[in-house]
Amino acid sequence: MKAWIERERLDGEVVDCLTVILPTRGCGWDKCYMCSYTLDSDRNATQETVYRAFEKAAGKKQVEVLKIFTSGSFFDEGEVERETREKIYRRAVELGFRKLVVESRPEFLTEAVVEEISQADIEIEIGIGLETSNDFYREHLINKGFSFEEYRNAVERVGSVARIKTYLLLKPPLLTEKEAMEDMKKSIEDVKPYTDVVSLNLMTIHSGTYVEKLWREGVYRPPWLWSAVEILKWADLDILCDPVAGGKRRGPHNCFKCDSSVVDEIRRFSLTGDKGVFETDCECKEKWKLALEAEDLIEKPLFP
Repeated sequence: MKAWIERERLDGEVVDCLTVILPTRGCGWDKCYMCSYTLDSDRNATQETVYRAFEKAAGKKQVEVLKIFTSGSFFDEGEVERETREKIYRRAVELGFRKLVVESRPEFLTEAVVEEISQADIEIEIGIGLETSNDFYREHLINKGFSFEEYRNAVERVGSVARIKTYLLLKPPLLTEKEAMEDMKKSIEDVKPYTDVVSLNLMTIHSGTYVEKLWREGVYRPPWLWSAVEILKWADLDILCDPVAGGKRRGPHNCFKCDSSVVDEIRRFSLTGDKGVFETDCECKEKWKLALEAEDLIEKPLFP
């Protein structure tokens, strides 16, 4: 079990948030080309182990928001059973949490889960890793295992009882930087009717993944931070971004000289929503622009 305190937006305020990674069996799908989070899972975890880990972490400090990650889906019965989830709801309320943030694949967001959430006496936000609204990209470049229609149907089921956070992934493998940016802008427009907030996730190179293989062979580069900044400034909905491994070789980066400043500005924007925080300039921005222009000269792959 891992737990830490970070900052989070809640009803226009910036508050403390307790983030907990519970020791479950991890994602039952576990086939996405860029993900190795199941390495943090515990295949032998029992429901008693899961709840005991939650109790140990949750009582450490009085904060407003509770985030629970499982390296998979909170509503997957194979990870967290309903009885355990209901115990977590009750205990979270007793401890004074105002909001609970969890994650799930669409197939677990059933009518039974809708009933369950409606009886929980706490605001719940569900993060769904859609990654892109383009079904071809999601199937062939990410291997996510569900369609945009399945995402939309799940949101329509649970959207009346929970807030929806949609994760979108900047720069799946085999897309150019410009194609990836265009995909994110279209995806943001496509999810607007279905989501309360978008989390722009920037590709990070996980060990043992297909994306790492491409990166080691020199045919994949993580996204530029400038690309993320442009998307965040362009978007006209509630959007946030946490550039994990920002400024490192395996994470989103620019030239490594300006990265820490840009990462800091992205994180401040995510807390405040203020686009005026983006003040950093660097000579590498011209290199990024030239790279985007050069990509227009490359013959386009046969992707829809």
